[in-house]
Amino acid sequence: MLDISMFREHSDVIRADHDRRGLTHESIDEVIRLDEEWRSTRYNADQLRKARNEAARSIAEAKKSDDSSAADAILAEVADIGAQIDKLAEHSDECLEQRDALRMRIPNILHAEVPIGEDDQKNTLHSMHGEKVELDFEPRNHNDLIEMNGWVDQARGAKVAGSRFYFMQGDLARLEMALQQYGADFLRGRGYTLVQPPLMMNRDAYEGVTDLADFETVMYGIEPDNYYLIATSEHPLTAMRMDEIIEPSELPIRLVGVSACFRREVGAHGLSDRGIWRVHQFTKVEQIVICHPDDSWGHHEELLGNAVDLWDNLGLHYRVVNICTGDMGTVAARKYDLEAWLPGAGDYKEVVSCSNCTDYQANRLRMRYRTTEGNETVHTLNSTAIATSRALVVILEQNQMKDGRVSVPEALRPYMGGQETLEPLH
Repeated sequence: MLDISMFREHSDVIRADHDRRGLTHESIDEVIRLDEEWRSTRYNADQLRKARNEAARSIAEAKKSDDSSAADAILAEVADIGAQIDKLAEHSDECLEQRDALRMRIPNILHAEVPIGEDDQKNTLHSMHGEKVELDFEPRNHNDLIEMNGWVDQARGAKVAGSRFYFMQGDLARLEMALQQYGADFLRGRGYTLVQPPLMMNRDAYEGVTDLADFETVMYGIEPDNYYLIATSEHPLTAMRMDEIIEPSELPIRLVGVSACFRREVGAHGLSDRGIWRVHQFTKVEQIVICHPDDSWGHHEELLGNAVDLWDNLGLHYRVVNICTGDMGTVAARKYDLEAWLPGAGDYKEVVSCSNCTDYQANRLRMRYRTTEGNETVHTLNSTAIATSRALVVILEQNQMKDGRVSVPEALRPYMGGQETLEPLH
């Protein structure tokens, strides 16, 4: 969330950002009103406490002078002051709770270069990578390929867990594991520390990294323990240092996380979302950076560069797009997406999302770094390296052969014992 000083000192910046997003100002006005009422209520309570302390001293002096009538008179004057203080304290707490609940829903301040647009159709092209595959036969979509080769059993997955769950098997399962190892090794080679995070989080930690009011419908809750299965390893990795004061010598913190992820994926989806493209459980290799505020935009380009180099090394065709104002969401200040070409679907679809969240998550997580002038809020950034199920879809569709087999990208062959093609299960 935005620091409260932004509302007190730079509300014009927040209002201008809302104008870019096409949002009204009512929430901003209400945060400011509640903040002023909270401060006023606290001030009034403090004044009553001072009055009560002064009265206590006067009563003590009256009793010392054996003037019991004066002491009784003062006591009568302040008899209900404690109740007044309690009432003001209760109202102060209510104002603070309402203020911060609303503040958590107000989106981050966008970078000046974020393109303006109402939806994803207004995202702008940043760069193109690789050559668009030209097949000399009618391309199959990935769903046809996994069915004809027996690599995914969706029917039995649905039988034991429900729709959009599956059993992955044979060479495709081996390729999925190769992608995990490849992604982790690639980023470890660039100085990122490998972390396997918890697969569930408590509510306080989750509210620190995302807008639960919007995101909760995507997530699986675990009752009665009030935990959530993680939707991406970004969330536990970013929350890992919550409520901590980080020494400047530790920054930047670079992490690569590998984990299973879980999403409900509710709602209607197109034909190209079938198969293993949009599923309830998948594996993700994620990049995280926690850094000094002055360095975050440089690290944003670093994360994008890592993703570009990693995907270029797989020999796949994709494009990078700048996400526009209407497609941004609440948390990020700027975001790039990598969108890979799917010949079977005849479309580009998102495979990587790369975001700078500036101090938005860190404010919610109470995550700061030490300075000689006090503690300051760090910046947090995240980027997909590989969401393995989606990377598999891209490899299947771009590297498919006429007979239905699939060529293994050269970068992954060492992880598969030198195997060059995915062979049918049977």
